[in-house]
Amino acid sequence: MKVSIIVPVYNSSPMLEELVQRIAITMANLNLKNNYELLLINDASKDDSWKTITVLIKQFTFIKGINLSENFGQHNAIMAGLNNCRGDYIITIDDDLQHPPEFIPNILEQLKNYDVCYTKYRNRKHIKWKKFVSQLNNFVSSFILNKPLKIYMSSYRGMTSEIKSKIINFKKSNVYIDGLIMKYTKNIGMITVDHHARKFGESNYDLKKLFILWSNMFLNF
Repeated sequence: MKVSIIVPVYNSSPMLEELVQRIAITMANLNLKNNYELLLINDASKDDSWKTITVLIKQFTFIKGINLSENFGQHNAIMAGLNNCRGDYIITIDDDLQHPPEFIPNILEQLKNYDVCYTKYRNRKHIKWKKFVSQLNNFVSSFILNKPLKIYMSSYRGMTSEIKSKIINFKKSNVYIDGLIMKYTKNIGMITVDHHARKFGESNYDLKKLFILWSNMFLNF
């Protein structure tokens, strides 16, 4: 079994080394030390993220770095990773340490029986308006995508290579990964994971990005 872990990176230079170290420990504990790859997709960060990635590539042979020419957004960055990964199972995880890599084994276990595994958060550390927007997005996406409300489409997720192969056939710029997932499968598992506060800086997610996601849902689904 080979695993691909995709991390869209935006302005997270101070957190990348810890994220990489924790992922390495987690995969070693799974006896997958030589059977995984970590793709760090720099989405035109304004800080030293790409410089940090190039340093990490020299230190760790399992890391691949992709430097996007401009800021295309989280879903397009993930799509770049999906187009360049080789794993039988694929994990997507955020760059800000709010998603604990230690739950990757739980996601992989679910993928033995499901095409996709999403995560829902225990004790969310997001601010109130972001929690509200997240709940609103879950309701809107359920209506548009014919999705059960109980399935929370977080960015910390896993999928099989079969689903990935279908997703990467989408070639337009207005990518919405979760809409493509719902299009191709209803065999979806869920697990609960811990959620941590962002260690450095502020969240890169705002209302503008939410409206872009909604527009992509309406246009494509």
